[in-house]
Amino acid sequence: MSKKYDYLVVGSGLFGSIFAYEAKKRGKECLVIEKRNHIGGNIYCENINGINVHKYGAHIFHTSNRAVWDYINQFAEFNNYINSPVAIYKDELYNLPFNMNTFSKMWGIKTPAEAKEIIEAQKAEYNIENPQNLEEQALSLIGKDVYEKLIKGYTEKQWGRSCTELPSFIIRRLPVRYTYDNNYFNDRYQGIPIGGYTKIIEKMLDGVDVLLETSFEDYKAANDISDMKIVYTGNVDEYFGYKYGALQYRTVRFETEIMEDCDNYQGNAVVNYTEREVPYTRIIEHKHFEFGQGKGTIISKEYSSEWSVGIEPYYPINNDENNALYQKYEALADAEENVIFGGRLGKYKYYDMDKVIEAALAAVETEFE
Repeated sequence: MSKKYDYLVVGSGLFGSIFAYEAKKRGKECLVIEKRNHIGGNIYCENINGINVHKYGAHIFHTSNRAVWDYINQFAEFNNYINSPVAIYKDELYNLPFNMNTFSKMWGIKTPAEAKEIIEAQKAEYNIENPQNLEEQALSLIGKDVYEKLIKGYTEKQWGRSCTELPSFIIRRLPVRYTYDNNYFNDRYQGIPIGGYTKIIEKMLDGVDVLLETSFEDYKAANDISDMKIVYTGNVDEYFGYKYGALQYRTVRFETEIMEDCDNYQGNAVVNYTEREVPYTRIIEHKHFEFGQGKGTIISKEYSSEWSVGIEPYYPINNDENNALYQKYEALADAEENVIFGGRLGKYKYYDMDKVIEAALAAVETEFE
């Protein structure tokens, strides 16, 4: 391309788009390349029948950082959606996170004292002082009933392994509340952008050149990038040609169904299925994120599965083995003077959206201030 760019931004998700937006404000020329056929990364929403479908899983914005909240509100008005998922085990329905509604349904009790007594008695049955795996960790925190009905099957589907084979750190803490409060997050600011997340990215990239369906490898092969600084949000191990081997992830497959003759399929945006025998982990009903707008309804079933190179990665498996491998790649990344690595793939870290914004703004500050 004949146009001269200061930055080549690889990936049009939240990190890359914020960087491009802030760089443009400072008079820099950016080219954003995106391997998918749309901008937005995993927060991309597609409007179908007036419903904003979260194409890559539910994204619910929440933060306690007022500066982050003010920043993202430049680009969209947020509604007051509060995440209050429910869980189905066999023919029983429970509120999440674990709270007095959960315990009242499970044990027929009414008071926090009754709930604490049952939980402490169940924990004492096992008397686990040094948990060696996720199962022991869960039993030591919440006891048998909640673990077996609401944690075990869901977790084994999510990670594709028995809870006795999973490290305890995955659930080092469990949200347990002795109040009748179904608000999943404790954060002060919560909501969904009215009109979906794609509009946020469109505003960030307004006036920035974007090439879709363009991989980093393909662009590099066809263009001289020696005069551009790179902002890389792809897989850090892929950038270095898997020199030390591939980092591990879990991936998610979505089965989305448009139901034109049904206005309300499950009555809630997020319903978890905690039985091991049910193959999907949860069903998302997208219209409920924006309080029932749109014609009919649209649901997505989520199936967690093993990942391999070439499949879209979702959740880093941050066990000791993978963290040690990432440290090797991190050392290589730190030595790349002309490259800024960011995002969940570039940093091999699961980020909530507010943390992506914090990290992107920190990278901007380091680069330009």
